Amino acid sequence: MAGESVLITGVSGFVGTHLAAALTQRGGVRIYGTILSPDEVTAGAPPEVELIVCRLEDPVSVEAAVRQAEPSVVYHLAAQSSVPRSLADPGGTFQTNVMGVLHILEALRRMESLRSLILVSSAEVYGTVSEADLPVGEDAALDPTNPYACSKACADLLGAQYFRTFKLPVVRIRPFNHIGPGQSKVFAASSFACQIAEIEAGLRPPQIMVGNLDAKRDFTDVRDIVQAYVLAAERCIPGEVYNLCSGRAVGMRQVLDGLVASTSSRVDIIPDPERMRPSDTPITLGDCSKFKAATGWSPSITMGRTLNDLLDYWREQVRGPHYHSE
Repeated sequence: MAGESVLITGVSGFVGTHLAAALTQRGGVRIYGTILSPDEVTAGAPPEVELIVCRLEDPVSVEAAVRQAEPSVVYHLAAQSSVPRSLADPGGTFQTNVMGVLHILEALRRMESLRSLILVSSAEVYGTVSEADLPVGEDAALDPTNPYACSKACADLLGAQYFRTFKLPVVRIRPFNHIGPGQSKVFAASSFACQIAEIEAGLRPPQIMVGNLDAKRDFTDVRDIVQAYVLAAERCIPGEVYNLCSGRAVGMRQVLDGLVASTSSRVDIIPDPERMRPSDTPITLGDCSKFKAATGWSPSITMGRTLNDLLDYWREQVRGPHYHSE
């Protein structure tokens, strides 16, 4: 990848900051990253990243960003990624996640420098898969159960169509759940860690509000995920789709217990009906043998380290002078 230009959409987001850091550490590439506005907080992105203001919903804005970066590789990460938010605003979710992808594909279709587009889909596109059919492989039917998952399924299919019709070098990646430092507290594991940090700091009563703790998820550390994205651009075959996961299902109760074990504060666990999804998949478990065969990748960060780093991240945030608990 030496001497190439790379474009990361959503570079200031949870995954984008980790990907930019990984690419910066590797060196040899000029990194561009899109943000929504000049005032957007980009503290997590390395200073070497050249920032471009871009709104995915605006095709002119997307075209300008692509022309400025002239990328050899694009990592399309920017998305509305919250399931609860998609239930509250399905239209906005589709504008960002479907029309935004369409605008990216159209802009890149005219970009001769492009070698690879890593189009990040989601394992949510598979919906609820019976335990008898787990782990789920890439050939499983798409059966999304919420607006976010529907939007990602549409974008996934758009990527496949642009490869078939225009030979655009699209590699579709379907990551399962990933967690780690920097993740928004709208997601369960990060919410648990944030609440514990606030309890330790005396900012909230010693109560952790939780949703469905019986659910089991296939978790991978975000730092392993971004290493996989880099390998995908180098080694995966355009037109193909790949699952990305750990291949292990961990219960949300086990995640919570792991975080609680790292604090000396006394806490009570309080079920919160507002944190329950209208339709919640009991278990997600993926098969990423295809991706491992193509790239040689395997996750290296343990769940214990992930949870400790996530909790330490929130402890640091809570201690910050501008932190406000809700």
